[in-house]
Amino acid sequence: MTLLAILIVGGVGLVFAVFIALANRKLWVWEDPRIDAVASMLPNANCGACGLPGCRAFAEQAVEGIIAPTKCSVGSDDVHKAIAGFLGVAAGTAQRRVARLLCAGGTDVAVSQAEYRGLPTCAAAAAVAGGGKGCAWGCLSLADCARVCAFKAITMSDTGLPVVDPVTCTACGDCVEACPKGLFVLQPVEQRLLVQCKNLLAGDEVLDQCQVACTTCGKCVQDAAPGLISVSSGVATVNYELNAQADRQAVTRCPTGAIVWLDGAQFVRMPSLAGSTEA
Repeated sequence: MTLLAILIVGGVGLVFAVFIALANRKLWVWEDPRIDAVASMLPNANCGACGLPGCRAFAEQAVEGIIAPTKCSVGSDDVHKAIAGFLGVAAGTAQRRVARLLCAGGTDVAVSQAEYRGLPTCAAAAAVAGGGKGCAWGCLSLADCARVCAFKAITMSDTGLPVVDPVTCTACGDCVEACPKGLFVLQPVEQRLLVQCKNLLAGDEVLDQCQVACTTCGKCVQDAAPGLISVSSGVATVNYELNAQADRQAVTRCPTGAIVWLDGAQFVRMPSLAGSTEA
């Protein structure tokens, strides 16, 4: 009986082995060996900043000529050149993007209406009546964005606001997804105007919540090129299709400094109220 059982099990195993071998032969798909080579050149951060699910997918599309090497925002110029040289293609050009924070309401200028005591995450605080901040649109300062940033490009300031380092930021979008208030956007570095406010309460009464909130006074609209800025949505909004017409004149008369001009590593805020140093 023992011998019979061994023979039966062995026979079943042999049959399955034959089926697996035949299926492997029938279903085998050839893969370009250059994919492995390109994948090994990439940073393998799998951050998704290129819009693909990982570096392997990027390598596949690069080999197929669908995506240019420079679309990997994490890779250095040397990496882009190495991939381009290996594939015999142009490295291409890419518009560098970084994460921008649409809130300047730190603890020095924004009020709190309640003390939140719970799980120390922005997501949890937002689920409890929107958090304890007076401005319902403002940053909750519990650093969800900093924790999810795999590149350590976000740190928290003394006033409880996230500070983005434009050098290490890869525009992967993790902070965008992590922020329950939707306060992060990915923007090309060439875009110099930024409205650091999402509060939709019009008029000076918004200043009771935050000293650097947009009051929709319209001065930036008057000082900017026609059509560049509007306040019809309840907060100043920049039309970035007209970015070439932007200049710092648009921020000079803002009474709260809600709109800023990005100048190198500084946010130029007018007037110099609660200035920020993130880029």
